[in-house]
Amino acid sequence: MLKNYLKKKIQNLHSRTFDDLKVQNGKLFEHEIQKNLKNYKDISDVYFKIYSQDYEDGIIQYLLKSLNINSVKFVEIGTQDYSESNTRYIFETMRCEGLIIDPLKDLEHKIGKFLKLWQNQLFVHNNFIQAKNINKILAKYSFQDDLDLFSIDIDGIDYWILKELKRQISKIFILEYNPYFGPNKEICAPNIDKFERFKYHSSGLCWGMSLKAAINIMREKGYTFIGTNRLNCNAFFINNNYINTISINLPKTKNLEPYTDVKFRVLKTLKKSIASLEQVQEEIGSLEVFDIKNNKLDYFNNIF
Repeated sequence: MLKNYLKKKIQNLHSRTFDDLKVQNGKLFEHEIQKNLKNYKDISDVYFKIYSQDYEDGIIQYLLKSLNINSVKFVEIGTQDYSESNTRYIFETMRCEGLIIDPLKDLEHKIGKFLKLWQNQLFVHNNFIQAKNINKILAKYSFQDDLDLFSIDIDGIDYWILKELKRQISKIFILEYNPYFGPNKEICAPNIDKFERFKYHSSGLCWGMSLKAAINIMREKGYTFIGTNRLNCNAFFINNNYINTISINLPKTKNLEPYTDVKFRVLKTLKKSIASLEQVQEEIGSLEVFDIKNNKLDYFNNIF
């Protein structure tokens, strides 16, 4: 018993030391961003990763600094255990107030093992969300408006959640999209309660929304598309009221192919290669997706 206790204590100490080193590296990169804030012309110039999945930390810091946001009010939906997320670096290094939402069992207990919860205010809603209850949940915790950052990545009904949100709810918005849906179609996963992508289809290829669908609905919500993460699966948007605060060149949305070039592997039947559109069609061609433009469910192959 004592041996296991000491082993766990040593592991926790090593983990905390490693986290401290990661934060120090992040602070150095932050300094470089601040120093060159007006010189960046492409979102890829500010990529860096501390706790995010794929270099989102750098983009977020660039946007927060450009908008001169020093105390952050955020919502992040789809965090897993919060060890790797879009807002953890903010929680670790800035003054903030946050709400995170995820159905992972015992989420708050898991987070408490590695996060100093006392240093900021963090609300944890540990359950599934649906389009019909998202606004009630946000209101329950007083996160229904005037946010600085909103991030959603739930591998499922993201589009339907987004559709229900208040217009311009946040200054910065991060939205996962499905690059396997291609650059030209407006499609998304069906609006199914407790949607799980690998239960809906074993390939896991059907989730979220196409980038075109994301850009169009965000335009209606009062946002401008400013780029994506390195892996082409998270899109960044800025509230139109703050568009003049950033220096980067805006992407051309008439050609979204550079942002739907898939750079990660999902298809389990492949080893190191990435699925082509033909392989995606073969896998989920007879699967129902929602055709947003025509407002109906249809088979994937019929839309393509």
